Amino acid sequence: MSETPSLTIEGVSKVFERPGRPTIEALRDINLTLGKGEFVSIVGASGSGKSTLLRIIDGLMPASAGRIAVGGKTVTRPGKDRAMVFQHDSLLPWKTVMDNVGYGLAIGGMSRKEREEIARYFIKVSGLSGFENHYPHQLSGGMRQRVNVARALAVSPDILLLDEPFAALDAQTREIMQTELLNIWEREKKTVVLITHQIDEAVFLSDRVIVFSARPGQIREEIVIDLPRPRDLEVKRSSTFVGYVDHIWKLIEQEVRAGMQLS
Repeated sequence: MSETPSLTIEGVSKVFERPGRPTIEALRDINLTLGKGEFVSIVGASGSGKSTLLRIIDGLMPASAGRIAVGGKTVTRPGKDRAMVFQHDSLLPWKTVMDNVGYGLAIGGMSRKEREEIARYFIKVSGLSGFENHYPHQLSGGMRQRVNVARALAVSPDILLLDEPFAALDAQTREIMQTELLNIWEREKKTVVLITHQIDEAVFLSDRVIVFSARPGQIREEIVIDLPRPRDLEVKRSSTFVGYVDHIWKLIEQEVRAGMQLS
């Protein structure tokens, strides 16, 4: 008997109704299945519906058509089986790293002793040991995003949803965070869906990269990333890696030009 997919996206479309104005078709007939522990990135031109799809998966907005299922169960609202990390950190400035990481557990009614034990583990996994009592304003941008990832993992979701989590970071910090995220993923083996504009980031991190068309977003192509794991930054110098990046770049360029009606 085959294993139930971690995430199933069946015929998902999204149309935004605007009274007195033309509707916007953001997504059209998206079909995608992710296995347990798989890392998949979605790339595409701005406005192609990538973040919209992530919010539908998280249950933050309904699809206009189609179905999302996590572990075979239809998604109708946000749930503990999913956790989202956004581009800009959403930490509570008046809480310490320890309390931020344990915040979701506290809302769930877990005792302080239990949640601090779990929070301490994910603080360690995220390379933040020694900063438990620091406040967000005392941390760098990269460290704050690590706290966001640790907080998401602390609630033990089946699926981790990442909406351009490193976009606001400088190039060097972003590369460090990519390797940190891979280390955490290899240890925890969560199913991950990443939205990014950085093609090299998508190739470096992923098992598969999904390229969206210009709006309305549709799956233009699915690329299996056949690079050995575990990966380090050296793989970015390989001809295979460069070939993937170049191919995806050309696909997105075609979609951008199509969207601008230049081709």
